[in-house]
Amino acid sequence: MIRAVEKIRDRLIHAARALDSARVPYAVADGNAVAAWVSRVDEAAVRNTRDVDILLRRLDFEAAKRALDEVGFIYHRVASLGQAGGLDLFLDGPDTTACDAVHIVFATEKIRADSPLPLPDISESEEADQFRVLTLHALIRMKLTAFRDKDRTRLRDLIEVGLLGRSILDPLPPGLRPRMPLLFDTPQG
Repeated sequence: MIRAVEKIRDRLIHAARALDSARVPYAVADGNAVAAWVSRVDEAAVRNTRDVDILLRRLDFEAAKRALDEVGFIYHRVASLGQAGGLDLFLDGPDTTACDAVHIVFATEKIRADSPLPLPDISESEEADQFRVLTLHALIRMKLTAFRDKDRTRLRDLIEVGLLGRSILDPLPPGLRPRMPLLFDTPQG
């Protein structure tokens, strides 16, 4: 179990260093971004995640592809039920699966046609420990937009450590505001 968690962290750092070296703008998103924020408050409250999600601008994709290829990642595109057009990912070696990959999501684009908002832009990121991460507000909007069970769980993690409170409702886009009370009213899911 410990090795599995370490492998994900290693994959994240390896990909981030490759993108940094190639000067490709990016931001870590999804579970690893939540973990980075939660760890700033309470390392014991960090929840493990299965994969690495990186936010890129579509115009930087080819440069990212070259940078990740140079350090051993293997580009692969798979059909995805949730994402229009499929999912772009970089396998962490030739004998690996989509679980052992860096998943790419594109800034300012909707993941699904019915998503209430597009993903944040790369400009909404900041330096974390060893990589760039979405700002807290951008991450919250991203999780509220997706609002799958795992997204609600991650948002509750942010609530539990005090990073997310009811005051977030005011600056949220109107389409996302109704989703927040559910999280506060059902803290255990």
